[in-house]
Amino acid sequence: MPQSKHEVVEKVHKAADVLREEAVPSDELGRLTDRTVEAMKETGLVRLLQPVEHGGYEATLADFLEAAMAVGAASPSAGWVAGVVGVHPWEIAMMDARLQDEIWGEDQDTWTASPYAPFGRARRVDGGFLFTGRWPYSTGTDHSAWVILGGMVVADDGQPGTPPDIRHFVIPRADYEIVEDSWNVMGLLGTGSKDVQMTDVFIPDYRVVEASVMLSGGYEHRQEGKPLYRLKFPLVFSAAIGAATQGIAQGALAAYRDYLSTRVSADGIVGRTDPTQLIVYGDAAADIAASRAHLLTSAAELQEYVGKGGEITRSQRLTFRRDQVRATRRAADAIDRLFKISGASGIRKDFPNERYWRDLQVGLSHICNVAENVYTGWSTDDLGGDANPALFV
Repeated sequence: MPQSKHEVVEKVHKAADVLREEAVPSDELGRLTDRTVEAMKETGLVRLLQPVEHGGYEATLADFLEAAMAVGAASPSAGWVAGVVGVHPWEIAMMDARLQDEIWGEDQDTWTASPYAPFGRARRVDGGFLFTGRWPYSTGTDHSAWVILGGMVVADDGQPGTPPDIRHFVIPRADYEIVEDSWNVMGLLGTGSKDVQMTDVFIPDYRVVEASVMLSGGYEHRQEGKPLYRLKFPLVFSAAIGAATQGIAQGALAAYRDYLSTRVSADGIVGRTDPTQLIVYGDAAADIAASRAHLLTSAAELQEYVGKGGEITRSQRLTFRRDQVRATRRAADAIDRLFKISGASGIRKDFPNERYWRDLQVGLSHICNVAENVYTGWSTDDLGGDANPALFV
């Protein structure tokens, strides 16, 4: 018997018309419209992985992924923001309690942006760090009051240590600058993934975590007894990116269905009775459904495992990432097949097909969707070798 959907997932489906209406305006604005953000906050989606003591649901990872997919199907840029911004409360839940109070104390719907790439340089000072850098791809940053940024701790001469000491630094909006006109891309225009920058901003120690410790699960004790927070950062974050990407594919399939129902080719062939179109459409629909089930089932099985006291092994992490990237690629390949037979109308900007396709290509460029290195790592491990330790698992 199928399980009932989480109330947030139901709310997302009810908000779909608003998200769909605001998709193009968000692209034109270069960030999500205020109406989009209001609708997303009303669903509670970004609080799905947030601790209950701060107004969150502490829902399952699968519930969060399903909600992000539903947003992305209606509005690709909103879905991408939902996946990225929505995963941050999971990490913040394992940070210092003082920081959690600062972020959620007055507004439990506060959004936090990122990126994690260690482009910043931090010099140790009394009580914390002086932090400097510029970071691209800060998704949803216009609507966020905080940002999590990656950086390396450096010596007085500016040089990092060996190995580099990489950390995540959490900074309030007043301490960094959003670089306008820095989001110039071919797709996912509405995410507003602009650059952010700062120079010698003081970051107290309690707003900093060691990246290696966070990635390995070393801060789990701060949410003792809660299996959700034992799932490991690389898996949760990559699953969120995968769900956002799959949501776009699901929306693209729905857009193609609408297109196919009225399509008549130049030589008079009706799309809804054209065997060539119907075969590719059915094939694509099956692959996208399989991809959705693949990711959600993998997430549910992993959470059930840790819920019973299991400790996730490196082999399990590699397997999860293998399945996550395969599900993403399968869904994207299905949409590519549809796009290639859509005819000349498929490239018209007054149809949504090309926009979904462009957004999907941009989503695929994210490091969490790159498959080849993950396949190599999993295969090496499965055959008894030592997989590259630098893999994001």
